[in-house]
Amino acid sequence: MATITAYETAAGRRYRVRYRKPDGSQTDKRGFRRKADAVQFLAAITVSKSRGEYIDPVDSRITIGELGADWISTQTHLKPSTARSVESTWRVQVEPVWGGRGVAEIRHSEIQQWVDEVAQTHSSTTVKRAHGILSAIFQRAIRDRRISSNPAQSMNLPRRNPRQRVYLSGAQVRMLAEQAHPHGTLVFVLAYTGLRWGEATALRVRDIDLERRRLTVAVNAVNVGSAIVVGTPKTHRARSVPYPAFLSSAIAEQCAGKPEDQLVFGDGKTHLRRAHSEHGWFARAVIRCQKLDPTFPRITPHDLRHTTASLAISAGANVKAIQRMLGHASATMTLDTYADLFEDDLETVATKLDQAARADHVDRLDTNSQKKF
Repeated sequence: MATITAYETAAGRRYRVRYRKPDGSQTDKRGFRRKADAVQFLAAITVSKSRGEYIDPVDSRITIGELGADWISTQTHLKPSTARSVESTWRVQVEPVWGGRGVAEIRHSEIQQWVDEVAQTHSSTTVKRAHGILSAIFQRAIRDRRISSNPAQSMNLPRRNPRQRVYLSGAQVRMLAEQAHPHGTLVFVLAYTGLRWGEATALRVRDIDLERRRLTVAVNAVNVGSAIVVGTPKTHRARSVPYPAFLSSAIAEQCAGKPEDQLVFGDGKTHLRRAHSEHGWFARAVIRCQKLDPTFPRITPHDLRHTTASLAISAGANVKAIQRMLGHASATMTLDTYADLFEDDLETVATKLDQAARADHVDRLDTNSQKKF
């Protein structure tokens, strides 16, 4: 049986609620200033027990630090580069603030204040990753019946302001390839196949079908700290990507004299590292292009992937083919990512509708010469 009893303290009368947990063991909660508060607490406990929603106060005392360390250890499904970012954000942004706090004592307003403070000095991507980690830890606590709700939900998170995409023309790609010597073929491959940097630099001679002009993309080599980690592509799926005929001789030259298991680009044994964003060979090639042509945009190797989409759409390729080439999870993703490249199509649609209407009108004029357009 549950009981409510009064007791005296230096600060005045207080009330204690004594009750049994679902496992039959006895516990209590004390410190209520008013008897009405104690009665309300007992009623809530009784309802939660009857619904199977009871949360043991002992279990809810666990800290975010304890739960977070356990959660991090379970993220084995993440790509190495993503796992590194998550671990770093947990260690730098989340754990120092919340690690020592009990999971049941944190309030929504506190988290919102923290989100706002982080947003003042960090990018929206960092803020969302940090918030996502904290929210995931709370969700884990809910599943473990340590808390009943997630205080990190319904946050006002900063909006992401994506960097405007840059698309090169075919002539600009050629200029960049010339200025990037001896990496010109790699520049062409990135710009005309849409391969990610890690996918291109992980290509081996056996992945090249010179006869069919196809690249088999089955692995991805990414920089994780000072090491290069080779794994599956971003979508975990291998794909076959065609390349234009004008690249045939250049790619064949990269493969010449190398065994099938050697890398296509570089010395064949060591993966090319991503060029330094300011002082690497790619950045220097862009600077040389800008000296030759002041309108040449500032770009990164990843922008060449966007250039592939632009060149393919301009050439009339359908969205499904572009999706498969770029390795997107769905055609919807391709359309959402490159919606700006289809804006001119609105003009085309209107023009074609007008042409269709006029053609339909001419047909009707042939059967009824009295009608006028």
